[in-house]
Amino acid sequence: MAFKWILGAVGWVLGGYIGGIIGFFIGSAIDGSSNLRIGTGSGGGWTGGNSGGGYTGGGYTGSRRPYSQTEQRNSFLISLLVLSTAVMKADGKTLKSELNYIKDFVRQNFGEDSVQDALTVIKKLLQSNIDVYQACSQIKQYMQISQRLQLFHYLLGIAQADGQVSPEESSLLFTIGGYLGLNEKDIRSIMGMFEPEKDPYKILEIDQSATDEEVRKAYRRMAVKYHPDKVESLGADVKKAAEEKFKSVQSAYEQIKKERGMK
Repeated sequence: MAFKWILGAVGWVLGGYIGGIIGFFIGSAIDGSSNLRIGTGSGGGWTGGNSGGGYTGGGYTGSRRPYSQTEQRNSFLISLLVLSTAVMKADGKTLKSELNYIKDFVRQNFGEDSVQDALTVIKKLLQSNIDVYQACSQIKQYMQISQRLQLFHYLLGIAQADGQVSPEESSLLFTIGGYLGLNEKDIRSIMGMFEPEKDPYKILEIDQSATDEEVRKAYRRMAVKYHPDKVESLGADVKKAAEEKFKSVQSAYEQIKKERGMK
């Protein structure tokens, strides 16, 4: 297997829990060994195996530099695969609709050749105990808030792929959102975008008692927070999803304006 997108993520994250997962699959790809395992060694790295030069844990220790668009895009995928697998495992079922959701994303952004690699990663992760806190802590450290919001939006999409979000999935999503540094209003706003009957006030993160001026301010704030250009570096498919999220904000604002007779 090529695992090109995993190799491309190394420049983004050289250590920690997700770095350990990356190292695990690189090692497996290099020597074809099957006795490596994801572990919780020093710093949450991986342990075991005989893949020379294995990762031993620890955080990023090199000098910081701007991450390239490729590194940002690949790291987003790694994060998506880790957390989406945790969400899929939450209710004890792995559904075809959820896997198809992920496959479509990988296919659009990385090409058909990468789909099987992604499924291999998911298969390994399904057999592992995923430390959600460790994974989210590292994502929070290296990923901008706009990208974390989009990542959470994708996780909700995966959970919703079968037409409903189970109580177990909902509980885990709230936990993940908190670990990613999202506040409760952020979480409920994005969740509101997936509800059959959308609450425009929830989407704009305000109460129905808000004044017209507070509604306008909330819309301007949300329009900046969710602007698609903020995730442009993550690829066309991610930006397209961000545009849909942005439209939900615009639609909520227009609905409130209409109901109130605002100009």
